[in-house]
Amino acid sequence: MLARGFADPVHDAQGVFRAVMDALARPGTIQPLATDLDPPAPLDPELAAVALALADGDAPLWLDAALARSPAVAGFLRFHTGARITENPAEAAFALVSDPAACPEFGMFAQGTPAYPDRSATLVLAVSDLSDRAGWRLDGPGIRGSALLAAAPLPADMLDRLARNHAGFPQGIDLILAAAGRLAALPRSTRVTGG
Repeated sequence: MLARGFADPVHDAQGVFRAVMDALARPGTIQPLATDLDPPAPLDPELAAVALALADGDAPLWLDAALARSPAVAGFLRFHTGARITENPAEAAFALVSDPAACPEFGMFAQGTPAYPDRSATLVLAVSDLSDRAGWRLDGPGIRGSALLAAAPLPADMLDRLARNHAGFPQGIDLILAAAGRLAALPRSTRVTGG
C-alpha cells in the first residue's frame, strides 16, 4: 500500500517551501519543519517533505544507495512528486542522501554553467544532529556578521568540499541539512571555515 503524502498538499508544501527558502536566504539559521509524513523506510519524514515540496516532473531526483534499494521509496516519490528518478547524479535537480557520511563527491552533481548557474543540483542530507550554537563559522550573503552551524554525520572531508564548492561560485551545489523537525541550508555563496 502506498504511503500517503501531505494531508493538505497545497498548504503543507507551501510551509516546507517557505522553511527551505528562509534557510537558504539566511544560512546557518535553523528553521522549524513540521511534518506528519510517514514515508517508506529508509526515507525519513524530513527528506520526504522537502522532496514533495520541491521536486516535480521537471526536477529529476537522485537517491543515494540506501534509498535507491527500496522500490517503495521510489514509488512513493514518483507518485507524490511526478519526478523522474535518475541513476545519474549529474542529471538530478535534487539529490536525497539518507547516509550523509557516504555522500558522493559534490563534483558528481550538476554544477550549473557560467550562463545558467541555477541549473545546479540541491543536495538534501538527512542528519541526526543539527545546531546553530557551535561548529563551523559561516560568512556571506544573508548572514549578519557570522553564524555558527554544526551537523552530523557528514563526510570526513566536508569542510574541504564546502571550500571547493564556494570557490566555484556562482556555480556549485546548494545543501539542505534536514534533521528531525528542523532544517538549515548552506548555499554555495556561503564561506564555511573552522569547526
